[in-house]
Amino acid sequence: MTVATVAGLAGYVLRHGDDHLIIAQNLSWWISRAPELEEDIALANIALDHLGVATHLLDYAATLLDDGRDADDLAFLRSEREYVNSLLVEQPNADFAHTVARHYLFDEYQVLVWDALTTCRDEMLAGIAARAVKEATYHVRHSSAWVVRLGDGTDESRRRMRTALGWMWRFTAELFRAEPGDDDLVARRLAPDPRDLAPVWLRRVEAVLGEATLDVPAEGAQRTGGRSGHHTEHLGHLLTDLQWMQRTYPGLEW
Repeated sequence: MTVATVAGLAGYVLRHGDDHLIIAQNLSWWISRAPELEEDIALANIALDHLGVATHLLDYAATLLDDGRDADDLAFLRSEREYVNSLLVEQPNADFAHTVARHYLFDEYQVLVWDALTTCRDEMLAGIAARAVKEATYHVRHSSAWVVRLGDGTDESRRRMRTALGWMWRFTAELFRAEPGDDDLVARRLAPDPRDLAPVWLRRVEAVLGEATLDVPAEGAQRTGGRSGHHTEHLGHLLTDLQWMQRTYPGLEW
């Protein structure tokens, strides 16, 4: 690979690593707070799945960047502007419906990404994808079931689910934007074209929302910027919890 291609691949891997790290941190907030014990355990396990994927991706990103940092450095020692996760995954847990909406919309996207990456020409990334797609398939079954349960439930649960989808929808277009270097990766069969995933994702989402007797949110102004380090205020609060140990006790090991 050329220097430019390696740099593009490093950025691509880092973006996905950050997505999984941040959504893992967000989901872990529900441990001991979930509406029922079974869901408490389920969300904890799903958060661990995302954390495991993040670890593999950040390890690989560190190898590609080759600047002396390891996965822990990338996770704990970057500033907010250095994170390149999508804005969707950093949205807060305003209530359980907001978590379900964020979780579901990201899960449908991630299944498509991993499925495409299983056949990419990068052996390391294809190997990570082959393992991750199995977990992601379970995740989307879990989150879609909750979308249906809340959307087709009581008047209150339906109202909350509709509100949550309306909030999260504004951050979904960013998932399917091509970033600098992506066209080179697509041409070299190192990554799927995110623009090609959008219509498939939308058909799947429409089917689940139809089952939940919910409408697709009206297309409004979309928010972007996470991939270039321009985040909402929510990421800063999340990083305070994520990084405080390493920031307070640099180099701590146990």
